[in-house]
Amino acid sequence: MRILSVDLGTSNTVAVLSAHGMPPRVVEVDGSANMPSAVFATEEGTIMVGRDAERRARLDPTRFEPNPKRRIDEQTLLLGTDVVPVTDALAAILRRVLEETSRQLGGEQPDEVRLTHPAQWGQTRRNVLMSAARLAGMGPNILLVPEPVAAAAHFASFPGKSLAPGQALAVYDLGAGTFDVAVVGATQNGFTVLAEDGLPDLGGLDVDQALMVHVGREVSHSDPQRWQRLLRPESTGDRRTRRALQEDVKAAKEVLSRHPQTEVPMPEPFKDVLVTRGELEGLVRPAMLRSVELLSRTLRSSGLTPDRLAGIYLVGGSSRLPLVGTMIAEKLGVVPGSLDQPETAVALGAQHVARDGLSVRTQNVEGAVAAGAPPHRPQYAPPPAPQYPNYAPSNFPASGPQPVPSNFPAYSPAPEKAEPKPGGKKKLLIGIAAAVVVALAVGVTLFLTSSSSVATYTADQCKTPGQEDDKGFTGCLRQLAGKIADTGDCKPGMGNGPAAPAQRLGAASTCSAPGRAGTQVTYVHGDSADTLKQYTDGLLTSAGGDRTEADWGGNGLKGHYSSAAGKTSAVLVFTVADRPLAGFIYQLNTSDQAAATTPGTLADYFEASVQPGQ
Repeated sequence: MRILSVDLGTSNTVAVLSAHGMPPRVVEVDGSANMPSAVFATEEGTIMVGRDAERRARLDPTRFEPNPKRRIDEQTLLLGTDVVPVTDALAAILRRVLEETSRQLGGEQPDEVRLTHPAQWGQTRRNVLMSAARLAGMGPNILLVPEPVAAAAHFASFPGKSLAPGQALAVYDLGAGTFDVAVVGATQNGFTVLAEDGLPDLGGLDVDQALMVHVGREVSHSDPQRWQRLLRPESTGDRRTRRALQEDVKAAKEVLSRHPQTEVPMPEPFKDVLVTRGELEGLVRPAMLRSVELLSRTLRSSGLTPDRLAGIYLVGGSSRLPLVGTMIAEKLGVVPGSLDQPETAVALGAQHVARDGLSVRTQNVEGAVAAGAPPHRPQYAPPPAPQYPNYAPSNFPASGPQPVPSNFPAYSPAPEKAEPKPGGKKKLLIGIAAAVVVALAVGVTLFLTSSSSVATYTADQCKTPGQEDDKGFTGCLRQLAGKIADTGDCKPGMGNGPAAPAQRLGAASTCSAPGRAGTQVTYVHGDSADTLKQYTDGLLTSAGGDRTEADWGGNGLKGHYSSAAGKTSAVLVFTVADRPLAGFIYQLNTSDQAAATTPGTLADYFEASVQPGQ
């Protein structure tokens, strides 16, 4: 049985092969265990991947995409003048892995392919991954494995680290593009996900960007115009210089995980910058604190306490930051561990998850869930020990249907509101009558005391972000969002689409745009007014095309909006005159939208449906 498992990550892809009764081993592509998840579209119409793509990027950076997985929610990528489907870009990466695996197998193909994915990925994203795998020629026998389940299986494969039924492991996965956390429990036949959550706007790329901003503060004063050309390159030479600087900044970050200080080589006319680990930790501490707090909340939602964990397992290359382990230990009182190379843990662990334990989550990915499938969390089981001689630990029990241990609390999505049962209305009449009286009294009181339900804040109160609610809103942001804050299906953060920033800008919430399918409205309460303006100006510049500008007012706020629409995207940015508040509507144009969306139509939509007070 030849099984290939692939962890297609944001920055790097790792593959592991088990064949001919031998223990699983990492498949080296181009002489390395990590293949960059990068693509380059040539003018001849082919897609180059990995290090070949990175080398070609130095010639024409406009045809290069270093992190296609981060753009999985988009249908297409604009590489140079070519429009490349996202599935084609991901398929090219998987095809390169398959070709190298087949070469090492003497021309044979794997009997089974296992692809890992973040636990929070829904059916749409899993469809994209599955479609890419089939397009890559990986055959019909493809299974999808949630990353925390694979990580738990890898943890349990180490001597002395087995998970007995009733024990649980917290998986802290800090990759390049996203942060995911899960509590995975061991059952009689394998594993079950007890709780999971994540931050789509936090990862190693955000650490890189924070370090880039720090370096810019150190040198930009010597030649501000030259630095702006690096931030917004317009010529091929500037793009090459920026690409080289990004690589040097990333390398410096990695060095600081091993050494207390390092230098970042800078292009002329700037001087090299000395950076210390303490400086880097000061830059990323707020972002890392978000991840540790989410770990703590996820653990609480599972019904477990830190002392009941078998451990906290660090995976993902960015978890190498020493600050991560320190903050987790301070917050939860548990010292986390990585045991192995954090970059390869997920791909290796996918080898230890049994096929029958994956059927609920991975079968019928491209269709409806099988009829009668239970709505609870599926269980994931490691394979029987004989399948991997001399490698799989003997304490891995055989697969088979087993109940989740009673000491594991139920963890499932909140049930939909049930329809009232027939005959139940009579019992509610008295309560309804009382409720009507109370509601009328409250309504009269509210009408007499205020003509608006939206709280207002002064400019001084909004100078810096305050406490965020469960949707990511501060009080000042709610004043800007108005009714959309309660009706727009809002979630904290700025999403992970093409408009997502590489670093945290402040408190943020992203909502569905009312009456406009597939479009979102994002609200930001910035930590820095200058940084926020620089970001929103960049959005408008990236859209290109014509612009429409006007002033707006509502909910006690006044400001200005700018709308731009180009061939690939349309964006409208609205800002507040005297405080670091901004919002933007971002739309990725498809072929049928590009002709219809203009700066004027987007401005009309803003004034009718999004402008506060409307």
